[in-house]
Amino acid sequence: MLLNLSTIRGHSIEASDGTIGFVSDVLFDDTSWMIRWLVVDTGDWLPGRKVLLPPSALGHAAPDSTTFPVRLTRAQVKASPDLDTHRPVSRQFETSTYDYYGWSPYWGSGYYMGGYGALSAAMPMRADPEVQRRADDIARHQHDQDEPHLRSAEEVSGYHIHATDGEIGHLSDLIIEDTDWSIHFLIVDTSNWWMGQKVLVSPRSAQDIRWTEQLIYLDVNRQKVKDSPPFDPAKPVDRAYEDRMAGHYAKPRP
Repeated sequence: MLLNLSTIRGHSIEASDGTIGFVSDVLFDDTSWMIRWLVVDTGDWLPGRKVLLPPSALGHAAPDSTTFPVRLTRAQVKASPDLDTHRPVSRQFETSTYDYYGWSPYWGSGYYMGGYGALSAAMPMRADPEVQRRADDIARHQHDQDEPHLRSAEEVSGYHIHATDGEIGHLSDLIIEDTDWSIHFLIVDTSNWWMGQKVLVSPRSAQDIRWTEQLIYLDVNRQKVKDSPPFDPAKPVDRAYEDRMAGHYAKPRP
């Protein structure tokens, strides 16, 4: 199901023995546009503390519910690595969090906590031992060398959006798929350009993100955005609308 990210903020996180806090933010990968972590504010339980949980740790929320269950205890969460909210999340911190819970990281190979609410690992694919060894070597290299491209959704909210021929507005929300936590669309408030209407833009059109300038540059012009299928914020985005958007922004084959 496609959901506005803003509707998820504030959802409570329920451990097996009580509430541990609420979703205050998410961290997404700015290269894959996948949400990698939920930032959970522990509120009055652990005042001033925030913890990270991967979306794959969440169970299914009941219809019309504002609560995500997790198969953890409050004691487990309390003893988890302490997040320093004043510093970027490092790969080392991600690793320590995954190691603490005994989960496999999203950048690893073999067992992977993929899929909505999957806490038990799926059986790994059978592969040639040499192929598996190379995959493990690559995973270890990434584990040691790569810096995560994690960005706060709260931070990028309000970033100005520029088409190839001028500004079109600012980022007001994100539309995500709650089965794999991928970001499908950016919701852009067109401000003074087009009577303040809201339009959807695929993250694949985000050609360049300049974090220090708080700008997102698209690889399409203003007219292309203006001619896109009309977006009604009061109506849910369905697969038919996604197909229309994909057709509109499809690049011609050489």
